[in-house]
Amino acid sequence: MSEFVEGGCHCGAIRYHLAGDLNDVAHCHCSICRRVSGGLVVTWITLPRRDFSWLKGRPRLYVAPASCSRFFCGDCGAHVALSTEHSPQSIDVTVATLDQPERVQANRHIWTSSRVAWLHLDEQLPEEAEEAL
Repeated sequence: MSEFVEGGCHCGAIRYHLAGDLNDVAHCHCSICRRVSGGLVVTWITLPRRDFSWLKGRPRLYVAPASCSRFFCGDCGAHVALSTEHSPQSIDVTVATLDQPERVQANRHIWTSSRVAWLHLDEQLPEEAEEAL
């Protein structure tokens, strides 16, 4: 799906714009995403950095682990995006912060080696014990 999509944080202080193919969508089960989001899984859309732009506000940055930069709203705390040294040409955006998250659909699970055992979600999708970069 090649489209223009916008999104932002809960309070509206941070807004962003996505363009291009919006097909790489994964449910992440890693313990880091659980801890920073407070949820059992975070669904991410990955796209080239050139297809992402901040429209409004300046997000706060949290670096953890050392190779991963996470972007949050400094006001409401919403986790909006992340980038990693392992994939510097791309950015991951939280699907939950899209204005219309129903427009994209997950196509895989990543970091299933950390999955909470009783969680059952989109069980028909392929799984990666870690993440194939």
